Amino acid sequence: MTRPPYPAPTEADIAAVSEQLGREARGVIGIAARAADGSPAVVATAPRLPDGSPFPTFYYLCHPEAVAAASRLEAAGVMNEFNELLASDETVREQYRRAHEQFIADRDSVGEVPEVAGVSSGGMPTRVKCLHALMGHALAAGPGVNPIGDLALERSGWRG
Repeated sequence: MTRPPYPAPTEADIAAVSEQLGREARGVIGIAARAADGSPAVVATAPRLPDGSPFPTFYYLCHPEAVAAASRLEAAGVMNEFNELLASDETVREQYRRAHEQFIADRDSVGEVPEVAGVSSGGMPTRVKCLHALMGHALAAGPGVNPIGDLALERSGWRG
């Protein structure tokens, strides 16, 4: 496994993520995005967890306020709106497909796991399934990479 393009987590980072999640953080190989106060917002997670199970969600949203913001959007049915946008806008659909490919390339750069080959997260590349995953990817990759993640971040109002 090679190193991700993110700083390796410190012991304090792992403790903070574990507290954020309310359970022991597993497989964290990097802090992919931080909130304005420096706390972890998104972790990069090994594609195979320490127990050997495959884990396709390379970018995992962990900041409690960001998680709550994503949950509010999902509860409001925003995923349906984003799925309609995806179905009707060829440009967004193509950007979303490229985001899917970039996500897989990022994950594969630290370890390829046959069980999740070609699988990203959040429903990419054909549907919007999980705004938590898409917001995590958008925060980690930066603006302009994942159009649905960017829209979800904008709609959520979470600024970190």
